[in-house]
Amino acid sequence: MAEHASEEDILLAKRIISAAERHDLQALKVLLCEGSANVQDPTATVATSPLHAAIVACGKADHGEEADENAVSVVELLLGNGAIWNDLNKEDETPGCIALRQGQKKIYAIMVEAGVRAELLFSKMEELGLGDGDEHEAEEEDESREEQPAAKKQKVSEDAVKAIQKAVEDQILDDVSQDNRAYLKSQLRYKPGILLDESDNAVMMDWETQIMQRHAETLIPKAGLRAMNVGHGMGIVDTAIQTHDCAEHHIVEAHPQVLQRLRDQGWYDKPNVTIHEGRWQDVLPKLVEKGVVLDAIYYDTFAEDYKALKEFFSEYVIQLLSPEGMFGWYNGLGADRQICYDVYTKVAEMDLYEAGFDTKWEDINVPSDLRGSKAWEGTRRPYWTIDIYRLPVNTFVK
Repeated sequence: MAEHASEEDILLAKRIISAAERHDLQALKVLLCEGSANVQDPTATVATSPLHAAIVACGKADHGEEADENAVSVVELLLGNGAIWNDLNKEDETPGCIALRQGQKKIYAIMVEAGVRAELLFSKMEELGLGDGDEHEAEEEDESREEQPAAKKQKVSEDAVKAIQKAVEDQILDDVSQDNRAYLKSQLRYKPGILLDESDNAVMMDWETQIMQRHAETLIPKAGLRAMNVGHGMGIVDTAIQTHDCAEHHIVEAHPQVLQRLRDQGWYDKPNVTIHEGRWQDVLPKLVEKGVVLDAIYYDTFAEDYKALKEFFSEYVIQLLSPEGMFGWYNGLGADRQICYDVYTKVAEMDLYEAGFDTKWEDINVPSDLRGSKAWEGTRRPYWTIDIYRLPVNTFVK
């Protein structure tokens, strides 16, 4: 809520938060007819949303005693009225983080499902070109009016557009992990046990070795198969693939420094290894045209979001993978926060099924001393803070 909110607005916010905290379902229903499920009390010492307040009030689920049905109904009412599943409070916690910390399994499951619904909805809106709700509403409003001069209809000036573009470019320069093309132009640093980008993001670390080796084992169960890895990095997974005696081993890599490292380490001269230089978005269409068929495909790129992964498996894996083949990917989406990891894991499974894949998961314990360890010293931020890695193995639905 804005700082200049009226006393009336502040009072309404207090009442909504109070009703949520008391789990007063009936009062909350009435109050939400007047106000938002996302209000905050600007006069409070610690700002909190109604959803945060409702879950905090559930307390710890000691001895298996979880929140009662009234508390559950309040949480569901707030979510149904637009409460944001991943909204952060002053302690940098989402409502789901609080539920997990308090052991409120039922509430946590509700928050995960809310996150999945929201992410799927945003994705669908983006596909339909409805990502900018304000612009869509403005266009509908303009259609109901008489034609106006073009100068008046222009919503954003050229200067404003340039200012926005510069702000985006500055942000990318500050953190190259936000843009794949900026990352590919950046300078990498190979250090013992870690690969860093220009912005001090850890691209890959040697604690992942066990995970990468297991990916290779699950994707390549026997000798003589045709495998491809997208994203070489430190070479951990490609080294593991080499131990499985593949008939073909394709490596797709776009970063110039990584390609030079591949040359220096003799990868170009290894038997049955083919290096494809360039972004997978440019390389894979050519492989499809050539009729290349693979038995195992692994994806682990950097500075690309979930949208890129979805395009990868829904557009290209389905064309390159043999009917009995297997597809795997580094499941690190949202791994700095448990609820985000759980949400994106479920979203990915649903999207994979829609693309024609069945997904099986194998849980792998992450090194217990990783969280808060010195391994992250010199990095911009830890990219992994949770205890379990969920390894996916995808095959075509039979």
